Amino acid sequence: MQRRQFLAGAAGLIGGALAPRFALANVPTPFTFEMSPPMDSREKFIAWGLAQRGEDPKFLGERFDRFGAMVRNEDLLNDRHKHAFLLTPREKFVLQQNLGRAYDHAFLDIGFGVTISGPHIVGRMTSNIDPKEGEKVLEIGTGSGYQSAYLSHLTNKVYTIEIIKPLAERTRGIYDQLIKDGYGEFSAITSKAADGYYGWEEFAPFDKIIVTCGIDHVPPPLLQQLKAGGIMVIPVGPPGAQRVLKVVKTEGADGQMTVARSDIYGGRIVPFVPFTKLEGDQIVGTHNN
Repeated sequence: MQRRQFLAGAAGLIGGALAPRFALANVPTPFTFEMSPPMDSREKFIAWGLAQRGEDPKFLGERFDRFGAMVRNEDLLNDRHKHAFLLTPREKFVLQQNLGRAYDHAFLDIGFGVTISGPHIVGRMTSNIDPKEGEKVLEIGTGSGYQSAYLSHLTNKVYTIEIIKPLAERTRGIYDQLIKDGYGEFSAITSKAADGYYGWEEFAPFDKIIVTCGIDHVPPPLLQQLKAGGIMVIPVGPPGAQRVLKVVKTEGADGQMTVARSDIYGGRIVPFVPFTKLEGDQIVGTHNN
């Protein structure tokens, strides 16, 4: 008998859109960093995902199809990143009305005027910071929660900040429910509602930082909280016309810090939602200069 995948009663009208549904059954096999899903066959991967993770064969098949496209497009750096993509159930983080498009190569609405980034950009940005187990990674712009969920398959220290408080609360609820359902890896995610421009001093410095909203400069507090030898990826440019930069911070023999920038898409424009700012408890404008 096919496993029931969704609990209809878990859905609610939040932020003007239906929230994601949650799995009924516990995940049969807990996550480990050594977990290695099949990558050579769609059929093998679906059978493995059903047996080991208790997931819906329909979404497993769609995930594997998108995986193939991402490999061909060189969006996934190595086997660790390939495994991370295959282990992250994107369907848990999209709205119900977008379940049929969960693995589309597209930004999707998640309510509150923001989006979940497409799988290709998530894979490429994550590959460019290349988190390792034990490294501290800061994400600015939690959004749906998918990016941090993806990161939790690469490191056990993920910190994420969302400026829209009701969205931050909704996403934290999704993480907590999925942890109860057996996705123990999401326990690695520490989250809060705040203005991400100022980073998270309490847990700094960070080995890697990933910014998922567009701004016209690299925020100095984030650069300061990045370790020497650390890497940040961030969309930089005018509204709607950002280029995704890889920023590498290096300390010289004389103790001087230098910053090198490169474009992970070779100059291609990739528009992102704006990097908004808080004044008191209100979101007012953006952090653009």
